Amino acid sequence: MYFAALLARTEDGWEASDTELDDVETLSDLADLAREATADEDTVLVLIEQEDAWFGVVRVDGEEDPRIYVSDAAAAARSSYGEILLTDELLGREPGNDGADLDSLDLDGTEDGESDKGDDEDDGTGAEAVPHGPVGDAEVLDDLGVGEKELRSLDAEEALTAIAEALGASEVLETVR
Repeated sequence: MYFAALLARTEDGWEASDTELDDVETLSDLADLAREATADEDTVLVLIEQEDAWFGVVRVDGEEDPRIYVSDAAAAARSSYGEILLTDELLGREPGNDGADLDSLDLDGTEDGESDKGDDEDDGTGAEAVPHGPVGDAEVLDDLGVGEKELRSLDAEEALTAIAEALGASEVLETVR
């Protein structure tokens, strides 16, 4: 179970809308969705929470690159929505280095990603390199009243509520929850 909402900053305060991420496949798609939430180039926050295991904040300011914070990369990596946020850059990997070299290709007769390895073994994708704990820009909300230390200390179960309260947007967020 996940919850995702867009908070768009306007002259009149924050406006919230819930959003479905089913059609979002990349971070670029998510940023475009966020930009569509405002007529101007205002700040838009995408808040994502997955089963109280992790939360993510994506900040889009106009046409700038999105800024991302994920509370627990390992937990997010097990979620299709989390995988959208966990870019190579965020994880400190070389772009496009997903382990797809000749040694990791299925040249042993298996098809369509089938593996003859156990589930606990490295699958050659580099998934073992995803760190437990937070990744990304912990200063993503500094200028909005949520400092790095506070963001890192938030419990996944209550994080979105605490962020919305600090922004003065708790009522609008609750309307879409």
